[in-house]
Amino acid sequence: MSKPRNNSSTPSCCSESPLAHAAAALDRRTFLRRSLGSLIGLSMGGAMLSLVGDGTMTGVSALYAATAAEEWPLPANPPVKAIIVLWMNGGPSQIDTFDPKPRHANGGGLKAINTAVRGVKVSEHLPQIASVMDRMALIRCMSTGEGNHARARELMHTGFKPNPTVAYPGLGAILNYEIGDLDAELPQNVAINAPGQKGGLLGLDMDPLVVTANGREAVQNLKPASRVTDERIDRRLRLLAAQDERFTRRLGGECPEAAAHGVVLGNAVRFMRSDQKAAFDITAEPQAVRDAYGDTQFGRGCLMARRLVERGVKYVEVTLNGWDTHDDNFGRVKTLAGELDPAAATLIRELEERELLDSTLVIWMGEFGRTPTVNGREGRDHFARAWSAALAGGGVKGGTVIGETSPDGTEIAGNSVATADLYRTVLWLCGIDPDYKYYSPKGRPVTYADGGRLITGLLRPPAELA
Repeated sequence: MSKPRNNSSTPSCCSESPLAHAAAALDRRTFLRRSLGSLIGLSMGGAMLSLVGDGTMTGVSALYAATAAEEWPLPANPPVKAIIVLWMNGGPSQIDTFDPKPRHANGGGLKAINTAVRGVKVSEHLPQIASVMDRMALIRCMSTGEGNHARARELMHTGFKPNPTVAYPGLGAILNYEIGDLDAELPQNVAINAPGQKGGLLGLDMDPLVVTANGREAVQNLKPASRVTDERIDRRLRLLAAQDERFTRRLGGECPEAAAHGVVLGNAVRFMRSDQKAAFDITAEPQAVRDAYGDTQFGRGCLMARRLVERGVKYVEVTLNGWDTHDDNFGRVKTLAGELDPAAATLIRELEERELLDSTLVIWMGEFGRTPTVNGREGRDHFARAWSAALAGGGVKGGTVIGETSPDGTEIAGNSVATADLYRTVLWLCGIDPDYKYYSPKGRPVTYADGGRLITGLLRPPAELA
């Protein structure tokens, strides 16, 4: 079970200020865990078809753990230390990426190409990803039933369907809260090219740092204005700390939000004054490496993600916008795949070369898939019934394909994988109890995962993960 952590680190400029004392006093993990939950056994499931590494389609009865509490306990030494999410904003077409249908009219005339795993094919637009398929696992049977962009985006970022009364934390916030290094000079939750998902119930100090890989300065406002010295900044911080202390006293001496604000401010000042911020500067990389990722915003974001996890950041999300292809699907997907393919494949290769792939989980996904049938505008519409996600790295059994869809792509042939199943599995890989129970401000019990089943068919055997 995850242990509460003391959120007490503050920048040197605030070390004696009331703001620092407020930040040090705030133990968010203790606050949220006043009412402790217990480990509930990982749930049971059935069988599904899976394509294993040698390309043979077999029935895998252990796709979902039958007696997970005994056979798949929470790992004592979790394989995943960091997560990189490659977020395909708008909903990518599964048929034009990881679940091609070249023999059916719904395939749109695209060819399927061989990969590094015998029997596994992907779209012709992904030749570099095809070459690293032996490090990847595909889920071709995602089914979420949520076809609205905003709702589906929140579902896939938090594991829960949107609820106006509960602000569920994003996956990055959970990692930041549970395994993030509170003394780190770099933010532990970073969103590149899009806002990401906020900390929700875990607090604003778990929100991501949002940056843009635009080829210029990734992190804005790190430098003070001209003629503003460190001493002057320190005076301003002390004044702010005094104001915050008076505000807190007026509220009776306890205000988690104010204390969280103090933590955010302290972290920001520490980051601004740290040499570690150079991690965001991809121009420090050799030109050949930058070229391999591709001179695109997404490619630069993937390179930045590698540099960040290399320096201990726990969660990085890199967004590739434009997948809402209601019009001109085939032309737009070709362009998007041209950005995705070199960046994602190079990321996996570099993580492996630097001995980081075994401890870093890479997740490729969007909010849903797209219709197998093509509309009258040569586009594909929203489709949440049967679509694909892909994983690589920490704890994942490379060369595995979970599930399959019908020849026309409209239905799942067998069992499906829900968002809750994916979340339970990802949290398990990180050593985070998916059933840990904490409480909303109104006393509502909340867990990290919304039920679900552990997808053991994706995972290397427990003996290998020990």
